[in-house]
Amino acid sequence: MSPKELMISRYEAFARKDWNYLAKTATNQSVKELELMPEIEWLKLEVIYADGSQVEFKAYYRDANGLGVLHEKSNFIQENGSWKYKDGELFTTKIERNESCPCGSGKKFKKCCI
Repeated sequence: MSPKELMISRYEAFARKDWNYLAKTATNQSVKELELMPEIEWLKLEVIYADGSQVEFKAYYRDANGLGVLHEKSNFIQENGSWKYKDGELFTTKIERNESCPCGSGKKFKKCCI
């Protein structure tokens, strides 16, 4: 599994709340730590680029405060022949008004969930 494939599978695990898989595929995350995450509905994943051991992505979500985006450049390392999530650099990014709304309506964000 490549870092990009692992990142996609970890996004899917976040959506399913599969804390065991997430802890198993990271170097520094415990199940107990992950279980404390706030309630989030994951809506859409956009991979911006994948290069070697880095993957940059935007993951759109809905929480108690409305719609948001997690924009990260993730770093992966190999341990015992398998890739694992190491850490990431977060970016301050917001959903732009003219982007397609991540809720899946097909409308622009400014005419939908803003």
